[in-house]
Amino acid sequence: MSASRHIRFVLVGTQHPGNIGAAARAMKTMGLGRLVLVAPEKPLDEVAFRRSAGAEDLLGDAPVFATLAEAVADCRLVLGCTARSRRVQLEELLPEVAGQRAVAKATEEGGEVAFVFGRERTGLTNDELQLCHLAVHIPSDPAFSSLNLAAAVQVLAYEVRMAVLEGQALPADREPGFGEMPASHDQLEGLFGQFGDTLEQIDFHKGRAPESAMRKLRRLFMKADLSEQEVRLLRGILADAQRMARLAGGH
Repeated sequence: MSASRHIRFVLVGTQHPGNIGAAARAMKTMGLGRLVLVAPEKPLDEVAFRRSAGAEDLLGDAPVFATLAEAVADCRLVLGCTARSRRVQLEELLPEVAGQRAVAKATEEGGEVAFVFGRERTGLTNDELQLCHLAVHIPSDPAFSSLNLAAAVQVLAYEVRMAVLEGQALPADREPGFGEMPASHDQLEGLFGQFGDTLEQIDFHKGRAPESAMRKLRRLFMKADLSEQEVRLLRGILADAQRMARLAGGH
């Protein structure tokens, strides 16, 4: 099965249906067929289907989710496309490397991969970028850096296509342990949520804002490329820490 079948392009909060149609066309020209929509401002209309110009099937098959977390819950790699640096500190890739990483991950046991694109005017929010594992930046001219949504989709779709055709997928940084499946996005988010709750219960932050520590922990565990078994182990440790915190609080 082609790696491209495990790669989805996720459009978040799209404001103009015509842009969704143009994005679908850009994907189909590069052999990609999995379009996902998250909370579009308007439903698909005649303009969207007309601008898809032959990619109407992508529009008809596109699932619609209320949140980005739901749209990427089963993914093992989520790449957020952003035009500028944010407070959320992610490793930033050029499109070519992003395409190679995506195909590499999709080749490993059919790992699900998502490229995420934000709103036409404002892009992805910091909270949405925090759900991503890596950032992708298209190095456009700083004097005129605004890139149309469909154009951005075309650039990333092309790089995925080239990685598939030329066999340039990079090897994974680390393979999970023998017989172990990589943790999904949903499993990692569950771990991060429990980590945040545990740090609060043991008063780790001591009055300081918890966001900085959680950003650093996210980066740490993303680099570790955790398996499902490793996530379960960590969550078991956290559960015991939470139990001890409750006991201590009862004295």
